[in-house]
Amino acid sequence: MTGNPPRGGGSAGKGSGRGPDKGAGKTVGKGSGRPPAAKSAAGKAAAGKAAFGKSASRGPRAGGPGKPGFGRPERAGTGPRSSALDAAQRAAQLRGDDATGRSPWGEVEGAEPAPRPARAPRRPALEEHASTEQTRAEPSRTKPAIARATRPRPADEMLAPLAEGPTRRQQRAAASATLASGVQTLTVETDEAGMRIDRFLTARFPQLPFARVQSIVRKGELRVDGKRAKPNDRLEPGMAVRVPPLKLDQPADRPRNPVRDQNDAEFIRSLILYEDADMMVLNKPFGLAVQGGSGTVRHVDGLLEALAGPHGQKPRLVHRLDKDTAGCLIVAKTRVAAATLAKSFRSRAARKIYWALTAGVPRTPQGRVSTYLVKEEPTDADARMRIAQHGEEGATHALTYYATVDQAAQKVSWLSFKPVTGRTHQLRAHAAHIGHPIVGDPKYFSVENWALPGGIQNRLHLLARRIVIPHPRTGKPIDVSAPLPPHMAQSWNLLGFDAARYDPIVDAPEA
Repeated sequence: MTGNPPRGGGSAGKGSGRGPDKGAGKTVGKGSGRPPAAKSAAGKAAAGKAAFGKSASRGPRAGGPGKPGFGRPERAGTGPRSSALDAAQRAAQLRGDDATGRSPWGEVEGAEPAPRPARAPRRPALEEHASTEQTRAEPSRTKPAIARATRPRPADEMLAPLAEGPTRRQQRAAASATLASGVQTLTVETDEAGMRIDRFLTARFPQLPFARVQSIVRKGELRVDGKRAKPNDRLEPGMAVRVPPLKLDQPADRPRNPVRDQNDAEFIRSLILYEDADMMVLNKPFGLAVQGGSGTVRHVDGLLEALAGPHGQKPRLVHRLDKDTAGCLIVAKTRVAAATLAKSFRSRAARKIYWALTAGVPRTPQGRVSTYLVKEEPTDADARMRIAQHGEEGATHALTYYATVDQAAQKVSWLSFKPVTGRTHQLRAHAAHIGHPIVGDPKYFSVENWALPGGIQNRLHLLARRIVIPHPRTGKPIDVSAPLPPHMAQSWNLLGFDAARYDPIVDAPEA
């Protein structure tokens, strides 16, 4: 699931104190109880600073005045040579400035800037031409550059030591180090405004796994305008993004061919619930991953390659669903539409409704679950989420409203969820927290001595049933609903649930 920035809050929802972590996020009856005390601004800042960590140190740059690079001793030039350094010095001398004390590589961090030598006083024009040697040593500003360039240079001037700066060998070594390091500096384009830093990297490097992108940002290897970035930081046009060596693996996919592209395109088109020139809504089936990962070859993001336009621009994912979650998945056809739809999710202008089959029947038919969630294994992109304490490192706030639509023999319930936030595994973790995990959930179903009713498949019974979102160009709401996937439709028929029944979750609050 994807969603929006966290908001502070407590937890509620009567009769749901059977969560796995006692006291971590209480659930109380509707209209009762108090949310946990909000942390002070200073406390939040301290927690954010602790989670963010210190900036990664940067090693000294090679070269510079008095700081020869790459471990090689400074040495003077041994003869005439034509380089950008010589041209810069000659131009500075013609302007009456002296650039011999400056290095084109800039100052080395932590080193004292080299003092600029005092400029010799200007002599009268008649005295400038009194001596050829003096004229060549201190050229007049009024002398044309061509005249000076065509005069022969004496042997002693040609053999004079060069100004401080990197030698040719050092320059070549610096260039080789840059190529070997693979460090890149990317500039944010106009149509990439507002993108999250991790989404920006995923868009620029599609072959890079999303887990690797998050690892790069979490370890502080990524810099935006020289500062360390967080995964949810937003980019603005013109920003400079410094990307570390990625060591991208060669694509393991087979070469694309017309037959496979046609089959993939037909499959994607068969999933379309809504489509126009800017966006489309797919009915993602159970078991199909949204993005690639370790051992995942077939996924929606890869199948969208078959719908790429003549200029190679393919439709873009706007949000994600878990692999085993079926239902509405929004895809943008242009970068502008993708950025606009992503802003709708961030601003919570999008409304989402999920259906699930859960174990047992909640004592409170309708309720609110507000907790903090954190990954049990921070380095694992698909790790299990657990209920956390307010202020715990890495914990984010998650808020969900639920309503009981129907139930069967006090054994299973048809619950409808309206998530306000969009955390990883939010609905699955919240359902388990209130003591009614989703049927078929391999990560969060932990009810003891519970037998699966006959005829119900042991698959995750969770559907992204409905989504309402402003159109990226017109702003008018687009309302799309997805049908039950085959295994959930079978369960609904066995239990006698009517999919056309009124869903009370539509009346739940929006925040």
